[in-house]
Amino acid sequence: VQLQASGGGVVQSGGSLRLSCAASGRFPLSHDMAWFRQGPGTEREWIGACGWSGSTIYVADSVKGRFTISRDKAKATVYLQMNSLKPEDAAVYFCAAAPRRTVLFDTNEMSSPWKYTYWGQGTLVTVSS
Repeated sequence: VQLQASGGGVVQSGGSLRLSCAASGRFPLSHDMAWFRQGPGTEREWIGACGWSGSTIYVADSVKGRFTISRDKAKATVYLQMNSLKPEDAAVYFCAAAPRRTVLFDTNEMSSPWKYTYWGQGTLVTVSS
């Protein structure tokens, strides 16, 4: 499975961005997906996860109400819609994939970066105040 993240850029505080993560390769739909972010000098932070069918979605409390995750199975793409962006949201955002039903049964599991097998290259989000 190969993951290609895109959609990052520079946005003013309060603005919105939508990130995309396109999956390709063998069995791209058989994986659960997640978004993480990492700012300078910080650990990789889990943002949310989406089941392989798109019907099961989890979002971290830190961004709940502002960020949403969706999945287009036909396009093998997962999206991260980010609204009301704040300067502290600035980071490199990564998408990741794990085999079905290996992470989404527990919050600690789905938020652990080492549980994910495949990673996209990251897309930079900059939020100006």
